[in-house]
Amino acid sequence: MKRTVDINCDMGEAFGRWRIGDTSDEHLIAHISSANIAAGFHAGDPNLINDTVKLAAEHGVAVGAHPGYNDLQGFGRRKISGSNKEIVNDIVYQVGALREFCRRHGTSMQHVKPHGALYMELAANPELSDAFIEYMRTTAPNAPIFCMWNSATYEAAKLLGHPVVRELYADRDYDDNGWIVFTRDAGRPDPKAIARKVLRACTEGKVRTVQGRDIPIEFESICFHSDTLGALDIVREMREALVAEGIRIAPVSQILEQQK
Repeated sequence: MKRTVDINCDMGEAFGRWRIGDTSDEHLIAHISSANIAAGFHAGDPNLINDTVKLAAEHGVAVGAHPGYNDLQGFGRRKISGSNKEIVNDIVYQVGALREFCRRHGTSMQHVKPHGALYMELAANPELSDAFIEYMRTTAPNAPIFCMWNSATYEAAKLLGHPVVRELYADRDYDDNGWIVFTRDAGRPDPKAIARKVLRACTEGKVRTVQGRDIPIEFESICFHSDTLGALDIVREMREALVAEGIRIAPVSQILEQQK
């Protein structure tokens, strides 16, 4: 039974006049504890990164960098081929940009969470995960990495002694291997069904897969996406269910500190 969890949301996922989803970040920010802010390659531009970091800082929400593949047209949901060095350097570039905007607004970068296809490639690729963790150990040794619990990213972080946060995906389905069922269009999921799923994961440590099995799930943070249709209703239902069960919402920096 979990007593404290983080709620994280991917934010700033627009570009110029282009927008996605049906809810603005201004409406979501009051309901979360950690924001993963798009860093410019899959979404985000300097003005939007600035505004989103400022929004999070004003609401006391922890800020994380959300780097993706250099795939603005595909929203970072297509795999881009490249050497480990090239991919990690793309991450370095994006994390550096986000961190500068954090400094500008008097806040710090709490964590780094890769986006979309990059997140899934890291999860399956031990060599790339090792290179990513080595970069983080050098430049941000106290910044947790967000990932799936049964991933190469998690194993590399634990092996190299880097702080790591495991996620439960509220608005995505799981398969029998405990992996996210990757989709480019999640439709409009039922907020009450998501709240029930999240609450069960917190109280029983289990989720139902698309194949109909119950599998164990380990996590410290609950993720939902700002571009999912009905995102505001989703986070409201989740929070209401968690609070009613006596579960506190807090940034992962606080949760990891309690685990020491």
